[in-house]
Amino acid sequence: MNGPLLWYVNRGSGLVLLVVFTLTVVLGVLATGNGRRLWPRFVTQGLHRGLSLVSAALLLGHVLSAVVDDYVDIRWWQALVPFGATYRPLYLGLGTLALDITVAVALTSLVRTRLGPAVWRAVHLTSYLAWAVAVVHTVGIGTDAADPFGRVVVAACAGAVLVAATARVAMVSRRARPA
Repeated sequence: MNGPLLWYVNRGSGLVLLVVFTLTVVLGVLATGNGRRLWPRFVTQGLHRGLSLVSAALLLGHVLSAVVDDYVDIRWWQALVPFGATYRPLYLGLGTLALDITVAVALTSLVRTRLGPAVWRAVHLTSYLAWAVAVVHTVGIGTDAADPFGRVVVAACAGAVLVAATARVAMVSRRARPA
């Protein structure tokens, strides 16, 4: 099955997914800690969880459209195993790695109360790695990443995470300093 519709669905879902995944990461960064907030933590965490679900749905659509479209030969198992692909193996493998990490984070979040906070937090922190790997996947395999709009989207996503991470580190270091 192929055609321009699947190609556009895959391209569009990939860029929108990067934006939503970025917002999810930014809200996750800002929802942690006990510092001053612009709005209550439950609002930030609620948005974070909601966007996580939207990210999961977009990710599913992105992967399915890539596998179903036979213009490029991407098999279903290549969406799950991060090596062995014939089409752009490095970048497809990175996308698969991001998917696998995201699935692990989602599954451990579903059983969070049974895992304990330390295990859950350790697995959850790998979502930063998943985001970074997804950015490299986008730049390396995304057909829109090379055009000006794609570059702006990727740069804005990277900038948003960098600003949120910097703000979080500043909050932590401010709290750690003796008064």
